Amino acid sequence: MRVRITTWNANSIRKREKALRRIVAEIAPDVLCLQETKVEDAKFPHALASELGFPYRWVHGQKGYHGVAVLSKLPLSEPRALKWCGVEDCRHAVCRLPGDIELHDLYIPAGGDIPDPEINPKFAHKLAMLRELRAYFADRRGDGAKLVLVGDLNIAPLETDVWNHRALLDVVSHTPVETEALLALQKAYGFTDAVRTVIPPEKKLYTWWSYRARDWAASDRGRRLDHIWLSPALAGALRGAEVRREARGWEEPSDHVPVTVDLEL
Repeated sequence: MRVRITTWNANSIRKREKALRRIVAEIAPDVLCLQETKVEDAKFPHALASELGFPYRWVHGQKGYHGVAVLSKLPLSEPRALKWCGVEDCRHAVCRLPGDIELHDLYIPAGGDIPDPEINPKFAHKLAMLRELRAYFADRRGDGAKLVLVGDLNIAPLETDVWNHRALLDVVSHTPVETEALLALQKAYGFTDAVRTVIPPEKKLYTWWSYRARDWAASDRGRRLDHIWLSPALAGALRGAEVRREARGWEEPSDHVPVTVDLEL
């Protein structure tokens, strides 16, 4: 069985119908994981999701902020939400796919503008959530689970994941304390960075470009904030990966683009 999984920070799903239709038509994911849906569950565009061929859904949202959702052509089971740092934000949805795959859809806090947890509570929250996630997966290490972790992790860990490594060392999303925390989380369970397994780490690769840029493509000041990781039990199932860069130029785009992996189970 081959399964195509796409992750996409929609940045308000109710504003992205045209982009959502193009993702389904051009990428054709079996499972589409969304972040920053920014809508409570009752107002999620369920009718559109059904029309586009996703009869199975796990929607975990709130009004105006955050929110994650899994849209699937395949049956979903055991849906649950995980909460971190004593905060009720909707940032982490978990469910099970056929083949005994445990899917984690994550939206890590952006962290604000100042990379100092002493004076910036948003940055402190980001680092705290990363620590708690690392402990959670470290406790599970070696359990043999088939895990897929996807989402907007809001950190570009490699030098080639940002347009200018030196210029962004003091910019939230690429500071050493963040990249070290993300890599520690990855190592805690032995996750494989699926996209960088297919696309060499030496190659510049971005998934986000700011709305502030007058011409995002010309300036190309991007960052790779969106990730797909595979547990050791699934790493060998990886058959392909892509970042749909041109989606940033679609009509009414998100500032993030879809990231996709193909698995053969």
